[in-house]
Amino acid sequence: MRNLSTWLLAMFMVMFTGFRVIVTITNQQGSPIGGIAIQNITIEIVLIFLTLLCLILIVKRKVLGAIIYVLAYGWYFGTDLYNIITSVLVDEAKLGMSGSLSLLSSGIGVLLPLMVLLDILADKGRKAHPVDKKTDWFYKNKQFDRKFDERADRNEYKF
Repeated sequence: MRNLSTWLLAMFMVMFTGFRVIVTITNQQGSPIGGIAIQNITIEIVLIFLTLLCLILIVKRKVLGAIIYVLAYGWYFGTDLYNIITSVLVDEAKLGMSGSLSLLSSGIGVLLPLMVLLDILADKGRKAHPVDKKTDWFYKNKQFDRKFDERADRNEYKF
């Protein structure tokens, strides 16, 4: 993880997961924050633990972690986002505070995994043999290696 964008996205993932933990706890106790209602408490808890697993894989720059993160959050928050948008467009219902916060939360829940996936796919250092400019000048430059001939001293003196 050398990119600033990766660090920022990972921190935002942790903050969003913390927010979802708080929303889940307050919904379980019966007083939701700002009226944000969760769809399913069991799936929300599973998503929180799945996010922790995906966070580890994303920090290690594994594409599988980002794909799992996009699929899980897209499925969960995407359906909620779709339901909110269709209720506003088709039924012409007005969004209150709880609807607006749910729309914002679901929008972040869909947009954040897409940004993480794009960050990992756009990273050039994710390849099997990444280039490290700090050490490659020494290990991969054959022109600077010493050329030994039959007169060279090959003794390994130890003091």
